[in-house]
Amino acid sequence: MSMIEIHRLWDELADFDVNQCRAASRRLMNLLAERAHLHNVTWAGAVRLTTGERAQSKDVMRRWRVAAACSLRGPVPPPHRIWDQVECDPSMDIPLRDLGSFRCYTLRRELPPEWFGSQFYQQHYGDAGIADAAFVAFPVNQDCESHFGFWATRPLAEETVAMLTYALRGIKWFHRHMMLGHGLLLASSPLTPTEQRVTQLLLTDASQKQVAHQLGLAESTTHQHIVAIYRKFGVRSRVGLMSLWLNRADRELNSEDA
Repeated sequence: MSMIEIHRLWDELADFDVNQCRAASRRLMNLLAERAHLHNVTWAGAVRLTTGERAQSKDVMRRWRVAAACSLRGPVPPPHRIWDQVECDPSMDIPLRDLGSFRCYTLRRELPPEWFGSQFYQQHYGDAGIADAAFVAFPVNQDCESHFGFWATRPLAEETVAMLTYALRGIKWFHRHMMLGHGLLLASSPLTPTEQRVTQLLLTDASQKQVAHQLGLAESTTHQHIVAIYRKFGVRSRVGLMSLWLNRADRELNSEDA
């Protein structure tokens, strides 16, 4: 995948409406999986827990947890759920290096050959046919990070990893939209799956009645979801909700074009 193709992908993603975050992310995942011949592509929104919130004195993940995740093909692979466990393995320390900075790492590059013969590798990766994986981490703020995972049934070539890294480096606004869409950036708590669907429709011109109809919900139930969404994001109206996506995104796009 050439730089020109990647730039075209960025332009294509920017043309998706703000309510089409899922469609945009699926387009990104599909194209990268196709070009890099990947077994699967995943996304995870990682957040830092507040002090006392499930925090433990010997927390090997340093209060970071995966709060939301999605997968291009099938269920989210077990390795993402490892973050919610308190067990020690060398692979678990890799995502925590250089927190707060953009970074990329791969299993084959970071871990010794003997690790791939370990029980931990076999249980969480080998049994699923995963021979290697690359991860790209994008810090959205000091307490939120966007992580893309690229899963392969063979060791990944360095040029493939470089292409995947570059493809995700220049679209901070997109990582922010991914976090917003799951309620992980400004919301007081993550959005439920139903709240995520309601939020995407609130970013269109659909009325509350139309939102309820499209989701097969009672209008009163839909109204309760909308109130909960506004409360989580700290806004009072649909205009305030939409501004979280539009105003900040426009500034970031302009700064990148400058």
